[in-house]
Amino acid sequence: MADADHMARFWDARAREDANYFVDNRLQYGDGDEAWFWAQGERDLAQMLELLDVTPSPEDVVLDVGCGVGRLLKAITPQVRASVGIDVSAEMVARARENLAGLPVTLHVGDGMSLQPVPDASVDGVISLVVFQHIPDPQITLGYVRDIGRVLKPGGWAAIHVSGDPDIHTADYKMPSKLKQLVRRAPRGQDDPAWRGSAVSIPEVRAAAADGGCTLEHTHAEGTQFCLVRLRRDG
Repeated sequence: MADADHMARFWDARAREDANYFVDNRLQYGDGDEAWFWAQGERDLAQMLELLDVTPSPEDVVLDVGCGVGRLLKAITPQVRASVGIDVSAEMVARARENLAGLPVTLHVGDGMSLQPVPDASVDGVISLVVFQHIPDPQITLGYVRDIGRVLKPGGWAAIHVSGDPDIHTADYKMPSKLKQLVRRAPRGQDDPAWRGSAVSIPEVRAAAADGGCTLEHTHAEGTQFCLVRLRRDG
């Protein structure tokens, strides 16, 4: 539970610092382009679904794991009947509630270990992008993969991103000065395990998916930091 508690505190702090930047650090820290941020979310979602050959149905209910401020939810909700978001950070979820006001979206603060309180067999699809790569313990990521099978209806799909490159999570990189961080001229926390994250292998993902009643159907960019995976709930 220590990892989950730490992740919640870490992402709450990042949300208060600069929520949009920590959702997508291609933005300029402290002065992000809001229009670009939302438009890029639409592009990133469309690219992931295209690469995995997934087309949501207008009747689907879709769950976004690690929903952050609601960027992917804002992109996918007009395409489906309703959507659900879950995130370990209460601060991120609070911002998502503001950003998604008026849309048919249900939001949950998760426990950082599972998809509770999302009910069993309640969603048709699951999406997750640039989330699992930040989880420090790969066993937690694999636990989420197992739990995807619990929340999916029979025949349901999942389009998720994982990191398959363990080296990227331990690589040395130049950290900004403490002074710049102190005066908010540079991001904090990028040496923290909750930012640096961890990798999982495709055999591990396949086994975890099978434990949850899912079949791994397709991968893209296996072995890289940006590995995409399509799962299907059996039955």
